[in-house]
Amino acid sequence: MPDKNEKPVRSGNDAATGERPRRRQARGERRIAQLLEAAASVFCSTGYTAASTNAIAREAGVSPGTLYQFFPNKEAIAIELGDRLVHEMRETYGEALAPVEPGTPLEEAVAAAVDRFIDFNCRHPVFFALMHGPDIPGRIAEEHDALHATLLSRVEVLLSCFMPDAPAGDVARTAQVCLSVYKAALELVLGHEGAEREAYVRELKDLLVRYLAPLTAARAGAPAGVPLRNTP
Repeated sequence: MPDKNEKPVRSGNDAATGERPRRRQARGERRIAQLLEAAASVFCSTGYTAASTNAIAREAGVSPGTLYQFFPNKEAIAIELGDRLVHEMRETYGEALAPVEPGTPLEEAVAAAVDRFIDFNCRHPVFFALMHGPDIPGRIAEEHDALHATLLSRVEVLLSCFMPDAPAGDVARTAQVCLSVYKAALELVLGHEGAEREAYVRELKDLLVRYLAPLTAARAGAPAGVPLRNTP
């Protein structure tokens, strides 16, 4: 009688049968990644409305029929791409907007947060094109609204480290201004490269620090960080 703990030995045919679906799945994932990368390029260059599945297939170097094996239309591609970017963005702001250690200078906290967000957006310029364009699909717009609300709350948590005695309404208003300033500057940052891009990033950091420094310094005895600059 065979041991009850003994595992059945798989034949070569059984093993091959199990490997084939895995290989097909791996090929499918690579093809999806290829199509999403091509879609990102097309959305950045033409915008969502002007983009077409034919253009995406051409950019990916595949036939439209191959594309339709994975996505029924352009909106499905944009939604899948948006979902993946939102997931990565949530991880980014989780790291960038964590509460800071007591005594952390304001300028250091601002620089760390800005650098992480700028790095993400420069690696994924399509995120800005999809999330801030005038013609994004409805589901992506909903995802963006949810992301914005969560991001805003995380900025408030970070600011509370520097404004612990400020009324909640003041902190919320300050967070809204910071986020709006960042979004406005992001378009300038993404529109340039090299040294000019770095210069715009420095301007953005300086602008945020100059705005926040008087607000944090005004909370005498309470700030968790010390502004390095408080010039008019």
